[in-house]
Amino acid sequence: MHHVDEGGRESPTVLMLHGEPTWCYLYRKMIPIFADAGFRAVAPDLIGFGRSDKLKEKEAYTYASHLEWLRTFIEALDLKDITLVCQDWGGLLGLRLVVEMEDRFSRIVAANTFLPTGDEKTPKAFKVWLAFSQATPVFPVGRIIKMGCSSKVPKEVRKAYEAPFPDNSYKAAARVFPTLVPISPDNVESENNRRAWERLAKWDKPFLTAFADGDPIMRGADKVFQKRVPGALGQPHTTIENAGHFIQEDKGEELAGVIVDWLRGL
Repeated sequence: MHHVDEGGRESPTVLMLHGEPTWCYLYRKMIPIFADAGFRAVAPDLIGFGRSDKLKEKEAYTYASHLEWLRTFIEALDLKDITLVCQDWGGLLGLRLVVEMEDRFSRIVAANTFLPTGDEKTPKAFKVWLAFSQATPVFPVGRIIKMGCSSKVPKEVRKAYEAPFPDNSYKAAARVFPTLVPISPDNVESENNRRAWERLAKWDKPFLTAFADGDPIMRGADKVFQKRVPGALGQPHTTIENAGHFIQEDKGEELAGVIVDWLRGL
């Protein structure tokens, strides 16, 4: 599992988890801001993405396998006093790990993410994305990033997102991810996510939401966190304007600044 690790090793950790179909390059605007502010900035590439190993068999990629890989990663680096910064699948995975490894996590920042159980209504935008991801003969990573941003994504940036996938044989994880989201109550991980929500309903450590104003898939999920997680009470929740699903690409510096200011004020 490839990762970026910047800043002092004894400093409080900011763990940034990416989603689909990105890699830690997504956090390139934020990592130096956290490191310069005195934090240890850690951003891994999920297995199957970025510079991490890519298994060709789709069956190798499950919700449970991604959790186990990340759990091993956190233990191997012995990360402690963690502020989780999670977007997209970074939240589906990170929020599960937070309740399983609660002694290692001190704070949470949710940005354009959720923890679905299949009991809630699935956004139409996600259904469209799911159908597209499975039907398209070519999985156009650069175009997907472009479509998920509010700002213009330069050609060289789109190429950087495409770089980890030289051809379709490298895209097994990216193809599978949308199908692993629990959108039905009987999904194999639905009950585990329900139990995680029960734990989050008792989470009284600081919890901040920083969602974009232009994400059709995650719109409104921030209000759910604010209502259900005790640690969200009284926090300076914010909406980042002129940003899409890939909020780190559109407004990475602004998002990092919001988080640093919040951490300094705790």
